[in-house]
Amino acid sequence: MVHVVLASSNPGKLREYREMAAGAGVALDLMPDFHKHPAFDESALTFAEIGAAKALHYSRFTDEIVLADDSGLVVPALGGAPGVRSARYAGPNATDERNNQKLLRDLEGREADQRRARFVCVTALARRSWALAVISDFAEGSILNAPRGTQGFGYDPLFFSPELGCTFAEAGPNEKNRHSHRGKAFAKIIALLTTPNFLVPS
Repeated sequence: MVHVVLASSNPGKLREYREMAAGAGVALDLMPDFHKHPAFDESALTFAEIGAAKALHYSRFTDEIVLADDSGLVVPALGGAPGVRSARYAGPNATDERNNQKLLRDLEGREADQRRARFVCVTALARRSWALAVISDFAEGSILNAPRGTQGFGYDPLFFSPELGCTFAEAGPNEKNRHSHRGKAFAKIIALLTTPNFLVPS
């Protein structure tokens, strides 16, 4: 059994990762005393920079393997926005609802290809200031004119997945995990962690 700590204090994110890791031989927990450690500055310009640097940052405070990620929504018609600012698109303390409302306003009057979107996730592993892996994946879709569904979070009610035939907020957890950006990236992490010759610095 490989033990990994998540660089987060979010029990919802931990629950999602545990569901995806079920039966794979990987045990996940939230990083102990997460808020007592110096906060990580997420001001970098790319998902990869933030995800990798976050894992390295928090790996200084534990002997365990640290998992960190950064993800967000990319809309080409908006120049790539919300991008790395997805969680704070409508302001520093924005709620999911406010972010969704701003996205709909910014896309008002746009149709078809101009509503194409991509969810991106970069997941990173580090231990004792050593980067072990940086892995990315994505999910293609489009932004609807109004939210649909009550599950999920963030932009899930607006993001229509052609693979699923519904929004991420309408899909069940297992369906979403198979097709989502985070689910696909984490599947690669699980495969790496359970590879017999995967080397971890002691």
